Amino acid sequence: MEKKVVVLPCSGIGKAYGEIGRQAAYQLAEDLRPEEVTTICLARLMIDDPDARGLVRDNFVITVDGCAHDCARKTVESTGKRVDRALRVIDTYKEHRDLKPQGVLELGEPGLKLAHILAERLEEEVDCMMRKEQGYA
Repeated sequence: MEKKVVVLPCSGIGKAYGEIGRQAAYQLAEDLRPEEVTTICLARLMIDDPDARGLVRDNFVITVDGCAHDCARKTVESTGKRVDRALRVIDTYKEHRDLKPQGVLELGEPGLKLAHILAERLEEEVDCMMRKEQGYA
């Protein structure tokens, strides 16, 4: 696969679901799929950083938003790029209501499990994109 998948979590700092999105993106990019996935700070797109814009323009993009404002998706789309997939942390939480994060600074075991489940969901999306890129979908 020549293209990478850029996973862009929102900047919901101070929000538990924003933190879960970031933790899931880090797990995916650092542990589960380091060869195929990268992530960047959303703020770099907001300040119109040319390297960040190029990375988003030339690769697949998955956004992960912590709330219904969809800041990550909207920021990517403001560059003229249509996201390939947009996920919301709350949708994963709705499927696993027993995994309520304990807080923002300390997600606790339930919040960390929710982040891992989201990372696995993101991994499935990466697999789907790789199959399409290789002409198998």
